[in-house]
Parts: sequence; C-alpha cells; structure tokens
Amino acid sequence: MTLTTHAIVGAAAASLFPASPVLAFAAGFASHFAIDSLPHWDYRLLSKQDNPGDKLSEDMKFGRMFVFDLLRIGSDAALGVLLAAFIFSFWLFNLPLWFVVMGALAGILPDPLQFVYYKTRSKLLLPLQRFHIWVQKGKSIHPPFYIGLLYQVLLVAVILVVLVAI
Repeated sequence: MTLTTHAIVGAAAASLFPASPVLAFAAGFASHFAIDSLPHWDYRLLSKQDNPGDKLSEDMKFGRMFVFDLLRIGSDAALGVLLAAFIFSFWLFNLPLWFVVMGALAGILPDPLQFVYYKTRSKLLLPLQRFHIWVQKGKSIHPPFYIGLLYQVLLVAVILVVLVAI
C-alpha cells in the first residue's frame, strides 16, 4: 500500500476512538498491518536491496536512488497526512487536527520502522519486522500503475462510506 492509503486508513481507525488518544494511536498503527494483509500494489523503491530468500536481510542503500526514494516516500506520506487532515478535520468529520495527524502518522509508522530495522538490525524491532514480512507475504500484486492506485482509492472510499454510515 502507498503511505497515502496508510495515512488515511490510520486516521480512519483512530477516529473510532476519539476519547482515547492511546487507543486511537494503537488503532492507527494496527490498521497498517490490517490493510497490508490484503493483496496490494506498491511502487518499487529503487534503493531497496531485495532478497526474496531472506527478507530479514533486505536493506536500502544510500546514494542517488535513495535520495529519489526519500523524495517520493516523503511526498507520498505528506499527501496522505494532508488528505487525512482534510477528510477527518474539515470535510466529513470535525476531529481535532492533532488527533487526525497522530492517527495518520501511526498508520504510516510501521514502514519507517522497517527502514530503522534495515539500518540497525535491532533485536527490539526484529519481532515487528518478522510480523510485517509475514503479514505481507504473497500480498504484493503487480497490475499497471493506474489499476494499483484505483484499487487503493476504492479501498479508502469503502472505509469512508462505512465510517459515515456508523
């Protein structure tokens, strides 16, 4: 999933717990894994060193492609947080902006934690990394770009329709 999708779904999950920021953060964080467990499309990271035989040994290499990836990832995350803020603070709902941003960032957080794992091989992050790999195993699909995005737009639309209905 793109970080835009993770941010919007994270904010949606957080919105279910408006009286508890801790539960809202946990829901946003958990939403990441919930939607990663669905078949999904991702854009390819050009600096990522894939290793299908040992996913725990994958890495992202610093260099020109890393800078390009960082700009793309940053733009994706920023778009997601901005859309989540618009949807949940100004358009469909009237949640506090800080709350929505927290939920959106919680929905994104597992992916930056993967990068931290790549660079530190932290034993503390190892269980989370294993879980992240397990949740996504076999879920990546490779349709054309526009179909991958359409699928995620539809997923977000369904989630928003359900939230408005409840």
